[in-house]
Amino acid sequence: MSRIGRMPIAIPAGVTVDIAENNKVTVKGPKGELSRELPSEMEIRVEDGHIVVSRPNDLKKMKSLHGLTRSLLNNMVIGVTNGFEKSLEVNGVGYRASKSGKKLTLNLGYSHPVEMTDPEGLESVVDGNKITIKGIDKEKVGQYAAEIRDKRRPEPYKGKGIKYVDEVIRRKVGKTGKK
Repeated sequence: MSRIGRMPIAIPAGVTVDIAENNKVTVKGPKGELSRELPSEMEIRVEDGHIVVSRPNDLKKMKSLHGLTRSLLNNMVIGVTNGFEKSLEVNGVGYRASKSGKKLTLNLGYSHPVEMTDPEGLESVVDGNKITIKGIDKEKVGQYAAEIRDKRRPEPYKGKGIKYVDEVIRRKVGKTGKK
């Protein structure tokens, strides 16, 4: 049995869950509304304040879809109640991040500043050398954070670049002189 798939998801107060045909699930909460079409093979039910996901049979594909469906639903419920956030850190001499309106401007040692516009439903906050991305959709938050990090990945010699706050960069020793 799927350990994650069979766990019921508690629906907090102020959150409504609607399940339409083809497993199109809409979750409304205090922070907003998310809807997603989940695998149609899975059976999703709302029972006394909990969402229960069950699978039709024990085929390998159904087993993997079972846990996935439950996790996606759980992330939707957490998103509309608390929201998600990812933090990035800009390290390096002269490397800066600034924000004006919905535009994020990064100075990363290139000959030009890199400008990025916040996607719909996401918000980025700059505080010194930290960039925080907030939103209700976990997938979009992670994707936008990855796109920002890709503009200048951290390098292993000096650690310059954009890294996640909880990321550990494996440092390398530089060249040594010849004697």
